[in-house]
Amino acid sequence: MGIGVIILEIVAPILEILAPFMPGTIFPSFFKMEMFQRALIAALLVTIVAGLLGVFLLIQNLALIGDGLAHVSFGGVAVGVVLGATSPLWYALVFSVIAAILIHELQYRELLTGDASIAIFLTGMLALGMVILRIWGEGLTVEIESYLFGNLLLIDKEDLDMIALICIVSMILLFSIRSALLACTLDPLAARIQGLPVRGIGLLFSIITAAVVVSMVQVVGTLLVTALLVTPAATAQLIGRSFRSCLIWTQIFGFISVLGGLYLSSELKTGSGSMIALFSAIVFFIVILSRSASNLIYQSNEN
Repeated sequence: MGIGVIILEIVAPILEILAPFMPGTIFPSFFKMEMFQRALIAALLVTIVAGLLGVFLLIQNLALIGDGLAHVSFGGVAVGVVLGATSPLWYALVFSVIAAILIHELQYRELLTGDASIAIFLTGMLALGMVILRIWGEGLTVEIESYLFGNLLLIDKEDLDMIALICIVSMILLFSIRSALLACTLDPLAARIQGLPVRGIGLLFSIITAAVVVSMVQVVGTLLVTALLVTPAATAQLIGRSFRSCLIWTQIFGFISVLGGLYLSSELKTGSGSMIALFSAIVFFIVILSRSASNLIYQSNEN
């Protein structure tokens, strides 16, 4: 029994209690049926760790690395599918971690800028995946599309175990290095003078990012990873007054996006990943418009 199944057995009774209070005709199924419960738990676990990671990525101006590594993971998924792997996400994890290490080293050694290396890996590995599927696979099947655009309902117990393991380990590591990571992010030179292993911390952070991105693939898909990795964090920065408040608001906006997206996708019968991404973007625009309106009102009152 994996850690994901253990979490499912602990949380399932709570979800069943909440089911009668959920709106809609299909959405309550996420709180009653095991298949839907697996999907909901996986989405919420990914949201928590993506929120923590997203704040650090925005501070470092690395918002696109999640998108790049997600496309790299698709190459790994394609290899896993062609080889008949029971869970292609393990192949995606290997590909993404290797790419994250290479991107970090290229940037650290000043051989390429971060954006250039991300772009090269993004296009190259996505193209590799498409070529492999075209030559040795069956092209774009329903299973492949689920990795491109996300399909929560295809998450089985093995996938849930993997997602839960990645999320929990990543949260522990992020919590352990949070102070050193923040110091290295804000002023790498000062951190190096203080004796902090800047290169090692950056490398570990890159590996954590790669692992988290892979855990998000079945939730929102490789093409929509930034919806949960960046958008809630960017929304939080609009109203957060400190680093801690940004972390809290990121979690709030992340949960709102996931639950709202799942509700609308289940009731309107649309893709879960695309609806979560759309709902997250809508929340961002609502917040930014509200902030702009409040600033105008405040300025007019001052005048």
